[in-house]
Amino acid sequence: MSSNKITARIESEIQRLSCEHGYSDSVLREFALFVLAKESAKSKSAAKPKPPKVKKLTVTQVKQAIYDHFGVKDTKELKKSGAFQLATSSMGNISLSKKDGWEQLYRKLIGILPGEENESGYGCVNGINIFKYDMPWKAFGLDPKVNSTEDVKAAYRDLSKIYHPDNSETGNAEIFDRLTMFYKSLTEKF
Repeated sequence: MSSNKITARIESEIQRLSCEHGYSDSVLREFALFVLAKESAKSKSAAKPKPPKVKKLTVTQVKQAIYDHFGVKDTKELKKSGAFQLATSSMGNISLSKKDGWEQLYRKLIGILPGEENESGYGCVNGINIFKYDMPWKAFGLDPKVNSTEDVKAAYRDLSKIYHPDNSETGNAEIFDRLTMFYKSLTEKF
C-alpha cells in the first residue's frame, strides 16, 4: 500500500506520538495504513446494492384492479355496487377524482401497493407503514395461519419496548397507539 492514504492530520498524529512516547514512526505508519485498509474494506462491503426500482401502478392500473376486485367495468358501476358500498361504508368520504383516494381503496381492499413493500422510515414497522395499512399481522411480523394469540402478545411486548412513549430514545406515542389498536384488534374477544 502506498503512503498517500495517510493524511496530513494522521502524519501529524504519528509525529506527536513518536515524540511524546518514543514510538517508531515506521511502525505507526504501518499501523495507520492497516487501519485505513480495514476501514476501506469495511465501507466497500457495507455498501449494499440498490434494490431494483419497483414500478408503481398508474391511476388507471389501480382503478382497474379495484374494478376487477368488485367485478365491474367502470367507476359508475362501482359506485352502484352494493359490495363496494358495504366495503367502503366505514372509510368516510373517499374522493374518486384523486389518485390518493384510489390508492387508499387499493390499500384497504386489495393489499400492498407495488413499491410500498418493505418500507422504512417514520411509521414503518416490519416493512409496513402502519398509518397507510390496516394489517396488524404483518405489522407484528406474524402469520395468522401459524401464529397464536400468545405470539401476538409477545410481538406486541417486543414492539412496546421500542415504541412506548417512556422510551426516551425510540419511543413514539403515535406509533405506540397504532400498535396498541392493532394488538387489541387481534386479541380482544367479543
